[in-house]
Order: sequence, then structure tokens, then C-alpha cells
Amino acid sequence: MKSIVSLIACAAAALFTATAGAQTAAADFPTKPVTIVTPFAAGSGPDAVLRMVSDKLGRVWNQRVLIENKPGGGGFIAIDFAKRAAPDGYTLLQLDSEHLAALPHLYKSRNFVPLQHFDPVASLFRTPFFVAVPMDSKWKNMTDLITAAKSGQVSYGSWGVGSPGHLGGQQLESLTGTHMQHVPYREVSQLFSNVGTGEVNWSFASIPSSQGIYKAGKLRYIAIAAPKRIPQMPDVPTMAEAGGPAALEVNSFVSILAPKGVPPAIRARINADIAKVIADPEIRARFDTFAFEPLAWSPEEIERNAEAKSKIYGELVRRGNISLE
Repeated sequence: MKSIVSLIACAAAALFTATAGAQTAAADFPTKPVTIVTPFAAGSGPDAVLRMVSDKLGRVWNQRVLIENKPGGGGFIAIDFAKRAAPDGYTLLQLDSEHLAALPHLYKSRNFVPLQHFDPVASLFRTPFFVAVPMDSKWKNMTDLITAAKSGQVSYGSWGVGSPGHLGGQQLESLTGTHMQHVPYREVSQLFSNVGTGEVNWSFASIPSSQGIYKAGKLRYIAIAAPKRIPQMPDVPTMAEAGGPAALEVNSFVSILAPKGVPPAIRARINADIAKVIADPEIRARFDTFAFEPLAWSPEEIERNAEAKSKIYGELVRRGNISLE
């Protein structure tokens, strides 16, 4: 009996020691620079946000937070780089919801599910998308666009196959029983220039990516693909208000992940510190200019939202026979 009691006591002591050690490591984290890998190019919207956040985070941690841009390969260059890192919290990965939810469906032969290799750590922001048409378009609302799509040739552009702009168009087709010609672009600036000149009839657009053409008076937003209007564009109606399907929501959220195996206490520390930074008034003000919605989701909420998008994207990819293999 005494030996059993001794074993239990030793196990309890070991557990206490391990827990205390993990809590101490989290309290001390970080003791050296942290690198955040991103698949987004330098100067892009997600990169600009990440640099603002990393600057503030570096002050909280009293350590440098380095940004490693590794664009290309559909996000896999950045993902593969981060996947090889030690699971210690010193290498993190920025991904958007399409990397989390669409990649498994677009690259089936890779059999790669990001959340099987990475744990969600913290959320950054969500961006809504508008329906943009040329300034001189005859379409005043979504009813006009859908009517045109049902009666003739309508084209829409996007910033790439499998992007929210493409899959959002697929979802609009599915909900309205229409078929439109998808025109993917490699350059976002070229996409909105061509929408402005009418070379493509419409596209989904975020504020930061389309504001140059919008402010030049070449674009109009006829709806926001969301259930509520936003204060940055209060005169732009919701999808339902504009005569479109109320079920259509097109947005993208951006999160920070870590290679699986990072101690929970360290992930919790990073989550809390990023949430603190996102709440900073200076960050909030900058987000407002982009119509980015700050998010302070738990890792579980990130995973739930990614799974919800994955179900939608999986069906759209199957319906449209879309592949990036």
C-alpha cells in the first residue's frame, strides 16, 4: 500500500513540477526574437496589418518580432517553412481563412489539412467584401445584376482561382441559379482597373484593394456581402437590401497559428498579448480605415469558423469542379 501511495505522490509531484515549469516558461516568454511567417507579399493589406501588430507586440514582449514574407505556391511556401520550425512559440504563421478552409479542397492530391499540422493561436481581423461595378454600369443594385446574369453573358473578375472573390461568385451563382464567366487575375490592381473600364462586369472588392479606383470615380459599390452595413460605407446597402440573396456572406478572416506541439500556456500567453495589441486605439483606428473588423477569438472559435467555411468551400469547389493541382 505504501508503495502505491508513494507512486501516486511521485506522479503528483512530477505533474506539479511540469505544470509549474510550463507556467514559468509562459511567464518568461519570449526570451529571444519571435518570427512570424506570412504567405502575403510585403506591402499587401495583411502584411501591413501584421507589421503594425508586430511592432506593438515587440514592445509588449521587449523582444523583436520579425516578419518573414514567403509568398507564392498558393501559401504552401510559407506553410512548409513554418511547419519545419520547432514547436516552441518562436515561429508563428499568419494565414487567412481561405488557407485554412479552401486549400484542402483545391489541392486534394496533397492531402494537406492545415489544422492537422498547426494550432490556432490568435485572430487578427475580418474583412468584408463589396460588389463593385463600373461607375457607368446600368446596374444599380443586385436585382439588376442577377437579372442580367439570368438573361445573358455576365463576367466577374477575381484575384485568383479559389480566392474569396472567386468562391463568392460561385456561391452567388448557386444561390441565384445563374452562371457567369469567371476571369481570374494575377494582379489585384489590374483586376479593379479592368472593372473600372468595363472589361469585366463586376467583382467582389475590399476597401483597401479597390479604394484607388473607387476614389478615382471609376467604381461603384452596389452592395456589401454581409448582413449589416458598415460605418465606413454607410450608404452601401447589404446584400439583402440590394435585392440579392440574404444568405450570401463573403468575407475573410486572418489568424496566427503555431506548429502543433507548442505548450498550451505559451499559446495562451500569445493569444492574450495579441488580443491586448488588437485593442490598442491606434491599431483600431488603422483597422477602421480599411474596414477591417478586429477579432479577439479564442483558438476554439478560430477552428469553428474555419470548419464552417470549409463546409461551404468544399461544396462550391465540387460544384464548380475547381482545382489548383
